[in-house]
Amino acid sequence: MDDEEAVRAKIMSHALNIFKVHGFDGFSMRKLANPLGIASKTLYNYFSNKDEIYLHILIEGFDQLYLAFKSAVENVSPPHESLAAAIRAYINFGLENVNIYDLMFTWHKPKFNDYVGTSTEELARRELDSALRCDEFFMGLIQSCVTSEPAVTESEIRFEMIQIWSQMHGYVANLNNTSLSYLHPEPIALKDAVIKRIVKNALYNLEILSRHINS
Repeated sequence: MDDEEAVRAKIMSHALNIFKVHGFDGFSMRKLANPLGIASKTLYNYFSNKDEIYLHILIEGFDQLYLAFKSAVENVSPPHESLAAAIRAYINFGLENVNIYDLMFTWHKPKFNDYVGTSTEELARRELDSALRCDEFFMGLIQSCVTSEPAVTESEIRFEMIQIWSQMHGYVANLNNTSLSYLHPEPIALKDAVIKRIVKNALYNLEILSRHINS
């Protein structure tokens, strides 16, 4: 990492903390410059505006999640074990990277459509593509667990992905925001059991789907 990349990484790290405290609307370049000990105008040597910082943070987050998926399933042969490994990787990512996870999946913030027709549209498209790459990878794992002829449709696989993703996100988000601490004395201790249940439910639903297609 060269000096410029190191400075950009430092700026993004501080920006993520400010997004957490003040939200997207409450973020400003001045608030970011103060803890960095630099003038606000200096930030513009690295990023054009807060939207550019925000989108670069998201791109990095989705790239990290994609690599976590790939690393988790490497050298894992049976399709159902690969899916289980990816589910575990997602949950671990969310629990180990709370701030960036919340920015990626939880906080209300601009989406790609908000940038269409603006000077930031190209960068927003890169962010959307990085997010969709994670979705496509996960859908491929689900598809590999379905043994049926004819093959299930993309919409059916996408529906199963949404079901699985909703369960994973529900646990991560409610653990990160401490809601689960009101329902269980040690909700983090439930992680392995939650993962097993999500995997079990997913494989059961995929088996039902396969039987339906084959019948």
